[in-house]
Amino acid sequence: MIQSLRQDYRSAQLSESDINPDPFRQFEKWFGDALSAKLYEPNVMTLATADKSGKPNARIVLLKGFDANGFSFYTNYLSQKGKEMKKNPQACLVFFWAELERQVRIEGKVEKLDKENSETYFHARPTGSQIAAIASPQSQIIENRDFLENKVEELTKSFQDKTIPKPAHWGGYIVKPTAIEFWQGRSSRLHDRIKYDLINGQWQINRLAP
Repeated sequence: MIQSLRQDYRSAQLSESDINPDPFRQFEKWFGDALSAKLYEPNVMTLATADKSGKPNARIVLLKGFDANGFSFYTNYLSQKGKEMKKNPQACLVFFWAELERQVRIEGKVEKLDKENSETYFHARPTGSQIAAIASPQSQIIENRDFLENKVEELTKSFQDKTIPKPAHWGGYIVKPTAIEFWQGRSSRLHDRIKYDLINGQWQINRLAP
């Protein structure tokens, strides 16, 4: 059954004459297309990390900003991904917009965002999300769901009508790319793949075989 699943991609193409020489501008265009298409959470991305031994791990997170410096997201510093990025500050991001038959893959170095940036974003979040960031010991074993719900109830009462402080273990990261690949699905699996590599401070562009 699984082997018989097939999808022939025919919606668009990607050529060297169409792309922007700046990969961030190219991403901006494609992200804009995803917004215009009203895709469900177009900022969903896979974050892949590895520990010091090279053992890989991946999970879904949300893109919260991008510019010429890189791509940012927020999480618990003490989570599994936080610990892995501290020991091995390299990561890969993957966006897949199925309705547009497009994928973007980003490789780069990970750095923490400054405290001011993290503070600003934390206080822009819904109150429930702020409390959850404090209540949840992310990636740690807990005995049951009641542990979380009781903690949330306790914190909600404690911070009623008060400013909720950003916990020290929570904040932002930025992935600063060294490579960005744009993938456009094409018929018969002859997909278009255009890759930007940062070499000596300049972006070099090459087509890859599908």
